[in-house]
Amino acid sequence: MSEFDPVRIGLVSVSDRASAGVYQDQGIPALQDWLGRALRNPIEWQTRLIPDDAPGISATLRELVDEAACDLVLTTGGTGPAPRDVTPEATLAVADREMPGFGEQMRAISLRFVPTAILSRQVAVIRGKALIINLPGQPKSIAETLEGLPLATPPTPGIFAAVPYCIDLIGGPYLETDPALSKAFRPKSALRVPPVAPT
Repeated sequence: MSEFDPVRIGLVSVSDRASAGVYQDQGIPALQDWLGRALRNPIEWQTRLIPDDAPGISATLRELVDEAACDLVLTTGGTGPAPRDVTPEATLAVADREMPGFGEQMRAISLRFVPTAILSRQVAVIRGKALIINLPGQPKSIAETLEGLPLATPPTPGIFAAVPYCIDLIGGPYLETDPALSKAFRPKSALRVPPVAPT
């Protein structure tokens, strides 16, 4: 048994071509790789590969939160300005509340690399007791936005540093991270005292 709370994470890759088998999806494997290294909690994965269809995306998000009881849902793909990029609209359609700081920080990180980062429209929302975040589509960008740029001048924090405390506040499990990848920030009053090993 793990000393850490189990967490159920939904991963949704939104792509017409990958869902049709034209090419292999890279978003879900990239997310599983990074989260599997960053989190110390036991993870139960719920993965979905779906086309760029707003009603279908919204239905998938509702299913992952309301039926599969995911604590965290991460999407990848479909956040640009092209006509088929509808992930943000589909995400907002299922939201109880919007969390705009996540999208702002992701664009700030990506702007360190390309001016076209301002075309990204990622959003984050709360539905029930779950946090839903839209991420970029490329594995390199996924890792950069989650982890941040610790070696940059000045260092730029990634969005995942704020995820555990956000999930605390909405009633989810206590997430423990590997500080080498992403040091979770919590106020001192919200820190869990580690269990004392028997002598």
